[in-house]
Amino acid sequence: MPTPVIRQNLAAFQALKTDLFQKDFLLTWEHPEEEIRAILALAETFKNMHKAGLTYRSFLSGLAISIFRDNSTRTRFSFASAASALGLQLSELDEQKSQVAHGETVRETANMISFLAEVIGIRDDMFLGEGNSYMREFGAALTDGAAQGVLHRRPSVINLQCDVDHPTQSLADLAWLKSHFGSLEALKGKKLAMTWAYSPSYGKPLSVPQGIIGLMTRFGMDVKLAYPEGYGLIPDVVERAGRQAKESGGAFEVVNSMEEAFTGADIVYPKSWAPFHVMQRRTELLKQDDREGLKGLEKECLANNAKFTNWECDRAKMDLTREGKALYMHCLPADITDVSCKQGEVSAEVFEQYRIPTYHEASYKPFVISALMFLTRIQEPSAKLDHLLSHAERLSL
Repeated sequence: MPTPVIRQNLAAFQALKTDLFQKDFLLTWEHPEEEIRAILALAETFKNMHKAGLTYRSFLSGLAISIFRDNSTRTRFSFASAASALGLQLSELDEQKSQVAHGETVRETANMISFLAEVIGIRDDMFLGEGNSYMREFGAALTDGAAQGVLHRRPSVINLQCDVDHPTQSLADLAWLKSHFGSLEALKGKKLAMTWAYSPSYGKPLSVPQGIIGLMTRFGMDVKLAYPEGYGLIPDVVERAGRQAKESGGAFEVVNSMEEAFTGADIVYPKSWAPFHVMQRRTELLKQDDREGLKGLEKECLANNAKFTNWECDRAKMDLTREGKALYMHCLPADITDVSCKQGEVSAEVFEQYRIPTYHEASYKPFVISALMFLTRIQEPSAKLDHLLSHAERLSL
């Protein structure tokens, strides 16, 4: 990667204002558009530096702590990669191997793990109404610890997926769209279909579709949210998406037909999720450790899902898109018909056609997380980045 290209990335970043130092990043819509643009510009800078073999190591010491309360591949390794690239040592908190398993409070855990921590990444998407609240409770404990002099510095909390949003995923998706279409301005008027798709499982979080409609509607896109009757998302997020679309000059519509959403679309994002009301019931049953109740709910929901097996991203539906060439997107792993399951979200033919593009989509996540770590921990990010690039250039000579 020629240095002038990276310098252009740097200049684009330096032209934008951010106010993330010593703050948390929990929901994309809590941050102004200019800050979102800056995050993407910085992520692109880091990505190109890494491609060119230039280091952007920024810390001599410190911990990046991850707390995964659900399974993960891409986000877990993206967080680890981001920490390593910046010079932070990764430490994963396994709650079953900690005193959390013996009743240690959130307040105590937050302080005890944070003496030398810089960043804490949390994934908590299992309990509707709980995940984002847990992150804020954790953050409040850190604020108190710093105020009381227990912590020399308050670490920043980064949402690695909660019940409401999956910001590192949606930001990576937006970075990929920016790259694919050439700029954020080129996204204005582009038609995006965020649709439910059939899956042989029932408990998938709402946060990916909510993250997509909560971010893409801010950039003038024409977003259609499609799902079968009864598969709605959190109402507040849907309402927000509508308001943001109006403010950005875009459009937002909820439809109950996958074909309608795909017709004329430039981008399609078929992804299964559990209905809002089901996740509410599931949360209560999980809290009560009602295993029989959970089995009954799963049986009921799988039977209902089976009514909509035709909600699959196949060739016929892709042919409805703009010139039959819409960009297929997915957070991965996709439920691929006759590959990972008997019947799923996407046909094997369509997925194979777009397999490499989805990998490129995923490749932005470690750099987005690096950008969030950097901006929340570095007081003068523009000056620091200029120094890092100059130093990296000298080392490469």
